[in-house]
Amino acid sequence: MDYRIESPPILRDFLVYHETIQGHSHRTVDEYYLDLRNFFRFLKWNKALVPKDTPLDSISINDVDLSLLRDVSLTDIYSYMNYLSRDRGLNNTSRARKVATIRSFYKYLTNKAKLLEVNPVQDLDSPRLKKSLPKYLNLEESMELLDNVDGKNSTRDYCILTLFLNCGLRISELVGLNKTDVRGEQLRVLGKGNKERMLYLNDACQRALEDWLTERDSLTLVDQSALFVTPQNRRRISTAAVHKLVKKHLSAAGLDSTQYSSHKLRHTAATLMLQNGVDVRTLQEVLGHDHLNTTQIYTHVDNDDLRTAAKANPLGRVQQRKKPGKERIDK
Repeated sequence: MDYRIESPPILRDFLVYHETIQGHSHRTVDEYYLDLRNFFRFLKWNKALVPKDTPLDSISINDVDLSLLRDVSLTDIYSYMNYLSRDRGLNNTSRARKVATIRSFYKYLTNKAKLLEVNPVQDLDSPRLKKSLPKYLNLEESMELLDNVDGKNSTRDYCILTLFLNCGLRISELVGLNKTDVRGEQLRVLGKGNKERMLYLNDACQRALEDWLTERDSLTLVDQSALFVTPQNRRRISTAAVHKLVKKHLSAAGLDSTQYSSHKLRHTAATLMLQNGVDVRTLQEVLGHDHLNTTQIYTHVDNDDLRTAAKANPLGRVQQRKKPGKERIDK
């Protein structure tokens, strides 16, 4: 997909800005393009700029310009959200992402490109999302997972699982690691938006890396830079291969592989750190979150500290006392 060819200039400039200035990945920029292409198609259809019987997927967006975008109202956006819900069957989470893309686009037009004086979607509300607690393995389950790593590529797989469970890496971050990123007791991680952070490695991570590097260096590799490789093709391991090995070892440990994933291991690392005294701001740095509120979801998980806090309140032991001479009448 080449948005540079298939986009009108006003959209192309926005996408180039995110790819070059903001440092967003090709995948993220492609998602922005698809979201906005669909939105522009709906606008032309909704404003009767094309015949009403025109299939949305066939509407060209090459003529979309500032005059059309300036005339967008909140009513247009809400009509689009209704279309996505009723006609496309998208849930609140998917629609919220598309709202975020539209808001980002208009923020760019107003604040960066200075093409609009007034942002017509400034007061746009996102669909209300149900807040759910992250799923994670407890300490015993995590140890069970590591204890059951066996078979082909076990040294590599054990190292990958150890980094997930101790460092809270994203799968894209783990796959992107190079051998030179291992620097003694530190690990250089390239996160979202090409933001670099340094993580300290505990003893378990250092030992697992030493064992894997010894095995890795005995292989004749096509990709000499990649930290984790697939021995069969001697190239950098893929995200699909990591997902597969995580599921394999979860099943071997007797854990439900349909309920857990590599991202759930990131949740596990975050939760275990919080439960063992790491403050939320430090955790924010470890996980590479831009905003603290992203990290704070982990402070709501069920743990012994919350139970202790609840029991510490002296009112927790008070029972209702009936006043003398008055009997309770059940209605």
